[in-house]
Amino acid sequence: MTPFLHIAGLAKSVPGGRSLFHGLDLTVGKGELIAIMGESGVGKSTLLNIIAGLDRPDHGTVAIEGRPLSDMDEAAATRLRRDRIGFVFQAFHILPYLTLRQNVALPLALGGVRARAATARADALLDLVGLGDRGADYAKDLSGGELQRIAIARALVHDPALILADEPTGNLDPETADRILALFADTVRSRGAGAVIVTHSAVAAAIADRTLLLTAAGLVPHVG
Repeated sequence: MTPFLHIAGLAKSVPGGRSLFHGLDLTVGKGELIAIMGESGVGKSTLLNIIAGLDRPDHGTVAIEGRPLSDMDEAAATRLRRDRIGFVFQAFHILPYLTLRQNVALPLALGGVRARAATARADALLDLVGLGDRGADYAKDLSGGELQRIAIARALVHDPALILADEPTGNLDPETADRILALFADTVRSRGAGAVIVTHSAVAAAIADRTLLLTAAGLVPHVG
């Protein structure tokens, strides 16, 4: 069976020539959740951006559902991100002058889903992240933790096949973090999605099927 996500021989350097990582291999199957840990600056966020096609590696391949990203033009890569990938950015990228409901529904609107159905789905996700009574509020008025929950709801609203999350619990209190982690785990396993979570949190990593450590030589099993 073709793995949902397959990465082979990936290498990436930063301006100035310093290598972030090389020889990086990773396979993620449907229904599998992978946590990636590592020191700051080792390239965890860069790796997620490469998987999503937002950045390019120096060497190596990334294939999603058997199709290499290098075979896609920008329009095809954009459609892939819109239709198949849910991305929780560390910087959130929430639009401040849209309501919470509008922010969460944005992937559905871009995908041509009718407004009534998009609103209903957005409200359901807002409920799941504990903001069900805030749909008409504007994002500019939110705290960091609330923005993070909106980013997570938006990433899951279109039932993505691949979920990429950069420190998804970094701004959340422990109770809310547990709720969000349970939502990730349930989404991945019940819907057969694949997920890669970058985290410094051992609690977040504990929900994963595998926890890997990103090093300059690639990914190795994390122990401890």
